[in-house]
Amino acid sequence: MPLLFERERTHRSRSAGEADRHKLSVIGGLAALSLDAMASVAYGPEAIVVVLAAAGASGLGYTLPVTLAIAGLLGVLTLSYRQVIAAFPEGGGAYGVAKTHLGRRSSLVAAASLVVDYVLNVAVSIAAGVAALTSALPGLLPYTVWLCLAVLALVTAVNLRGIAHSARLFVAPTAVFVFSIAAVIVVGMFRDHPVSVEHATAQAHTLRAVGLLLLLRAFSNGCAALTGVEAIANAVPSFRAPRVRRAQRAEVALGATLGLMLIGIATLIVKFHIHPVHGVTVLSQVTAGSFGHGIGYYVVQFATVLLLALAANTSFGGMPVLAQLLANDNNLPHLFALRAERQVHRYGIYFLTATAALLLIGTDGDMNTLVPLFAIGVFVGFTLSQAGMVRRWWTERPAGWRPRAALNGLGALLTGFAAIIVTATKFTEGGWLIAVAMPLLVALMAAINRAYGRIADRLEMNRVPDRPRPRRALVIVPIGAVNRLAQEATSAALSIGERVVALRVTHPDDPEDVKEFIEAWERWAPDVNLTLISDAHRRLVEPIVDYVRSVDEPHVFVLIPEVEPAHAWQRVLQNQRGAVLAHALRRDTDAVVCRLRFRLSPITHLRNAAP
Repeated sequence: MPLLFERERTHRSRSAGEADRHKLSVIGGLAALSLDAMASVAYGPEAIVVVLAAAGASGLGYTLPVTLAIAGLLGVLTLSYRQVIAAFPEGGGAYGVAKTHLGRRSSLVAAASLVVDYVLNVAVSIAAGVAALTSALPGLLPYTVWLCLAVLALVTAVNLRGIAHSARLFVAPTAVFVFSIAAVIVVGMFRDHPVSVEHATAQAHTLRAVGLLLLLRAFSNGCAALTGVEAIANAVPSFRAPRVRRAQRAEVALGATLGLMLIGIATLIVKFHIHPVHGVTVLSQVTAGSFGHGIGYYVVQFATVLLLALAANTSFGGMPVLAQLLANDNNLPHLFALRAERQVHRYGIYFLTATAALLLIGTDGDMNTLVPLFAIGVFVGFTLSQAGMVRRWWTERPAGWRPRAALNGLGALLTGFAAIIVTATKFTEGGWLIAVAMPLLVALMAAINRAYGRIADRLEMNRVPDRPRPRRALVIVPIGAVNRLAQEATSAALSIGERVVALRVTHPDDPEDVKEFIEAWERWAPDVNLTLISDAHRRLVEPIVDYVRSVDEPHVFVLIPEVEPAHAWQRVLQNQRGAVLAHALRRDTDAVVCRLRFRLSPITHLRNAAP
């Protein structure tokens, strides 16, 4: 026994080690989970420039200060999410944190913000990727929307095929992108370009000209660069042991890398006097300023396109899983929890594709229209996550809880302030759509939850029901003709209940047909009760429904025989009366409706089947 126990323990240890080997290292986690954040370099700085350009050269001079403010907020968020990782080693998404510490209503708000975030991430990433492509190949610019939809269709098809996500697949494109941006920054710093440096006093006068509101709008736009910072905290169980420490290191590496890239790009924007140009992204202009239009320029552009496509793909991994969690909590229809044969959450993917396509079409695939909408939902999720952590520290009060609560409290304050700024400054520019969509999503999920609650009460799911016992039942079988289909249906009905009634709708103008049918029935199954219903209007569904409703029996089954064709194309030959009858019976009666399908072999003909 000791030897057997030792072997068993060794086998379990090997299995655990084998499973752990397939989990993420720090580098693998950074590659697989930081795509959203890294990709924001392609549109975050541009979002700042687009706003500041309204004040001319003086406004563009504030690109670096605004970026530094965003990088400071990034630093606070990075440290805050290190604490979320330690507190929620099972995964600390905004929905989970809010559900645990802030209550159900707050968790629904967090869920709505995540849904909006996932949808906009797909739309923004694809739009930004196509913008990078059209910057390198201007001839494609008129086909922007079609290119966006084509990329969306490709990503959707890949996910419906159930292609497994592997960190190794993301390491190479992420590394190429990061090193490309680093090379752009380093080379650009040493390029001989005139640098416009204003005196501090002159900047003070310029600030009055630029206006605080414009700076706040630029800050709110640029905050879209912070999307994806929470992704590592959401996926702590995906890391190798010690998973908390590895996830924290990956979070810090993400914050540092993203912050340096944003500051470096902002510095080059000021140095190269970059301003918005139609059909050319800011990152494309910065890259051209550093490398010219040689091979290096195209490497950066196509690396950006690839990374943005992969960043869009991450939503297809996250959104269906979130929808499954919400469905399991009765906040979404349960079909969102279903998996197809390839273990994919098909309905979550369909929802994500449809909503992203509508956004891309509605905005003509314009990245700069979509990016400002992105930050609203993101910062609502940030705020709820940080507020939930403050509540945790205040409730549990472990050793050293005050500094931790202060850090999360600062994060909640800053992100809440940013959420207010983003919503207020972008409300008339499309932000109203997010401000309306999120409460509607919360109300919809609450209504779905109440509906499932009422169903649970009716089904007495919270108590043990009475013991099952047999009941007398009447089985009604609609019959069209005496044939093999009628034989299969009647045999099945006799197996289900003690009383069976064969039901046929007739027409008063067809006495010969009725006579022939009765004679055929008497020769075939005289012991089975046959009921004929005469209808002068040659209807089928309504007379049967009326008959079922008139039956004074507590338990009624209706067994509808149908032909299942041997070939798919033969479905167009059917009249679909079985489906129509089943729908009407379920809608207007309390009968149990069963559709009995008789499958035809390839050599079986339809001529003997009932219509």
